[in-house]
Amino acid sequence: MAINYRAGLEAATTLLDEIHTAGGEGFLLPFDVSDRVQTLGALTGVLEERGAFWGVVLNAGITRDAPLPSMRGEDWDLVLRTNLDSFYNVLQPLVMPMIRLKSGGRIVTMSSLSGLAGNRGQCNYAASKAGLIAATKSLAREVAKRRITVNCVAPGIIETDMTAGLPKEVLESIPLRRAGTAEEVASLVQYLFSDLAGYITSEVISMHGGML
Repeated sequence: MAINYRAGLEAATTLLDEIHTAGGEGFLLPFDVSDRVQTLGALTGVLEERGAFWGVVLNAGITRDAPLPSMRGEDWDLVLRTNLDSFYNVLQPLVMPMIRLKSGGRIVTMSSLSGLAGNRGQCNYAASKAGLIAATKSLAREVAKRRITVNCVAPGIIETDMTAGLPKEVLESIPLRRAGTAEEVASLVQYLFSDLAGYITSEVISMHGGML
């Protein structure tokens, strides 16, 4: 298992240790998914050394929130480069080697409730995550005959560093009256990687506690 990170070395190392403790194998693969040249170089190297990937989870996501009239151009560009351009940057070098494996495969992308419904102050983020949904569905059609499934998970409010410190009234607006957990999202991704999900592709599965 390759664990990509840009700046979170400590968290990535902790995750790798957990994988090893559980009896799995893995390695760290640092690069910035928003940087096309850097991403291509890193992925080309690992493909040459280790061979094709059978599965990929694309979960890059940053926010730079502001109302559109006051949103800085660099904040629009950075969010789109990280959240949407990363789809091309990461998957374009990986898909053909996956096809050549002739053993099927799994791709899961991570969108957001904002990509489905929009959100005030998040034109950039919502646009990037909505574009990710369209790209996911298109790629799913391209590779379906190769038994590679491509699906999208669209979480709502999840307990992460990005949502830390949310006001109480935000949580109370969720019908289930709580944020979701990273473990709940991971369990869905795990299912989509399983043999039981082999007939599911081109789907967007929401996890938002009833908000939509």
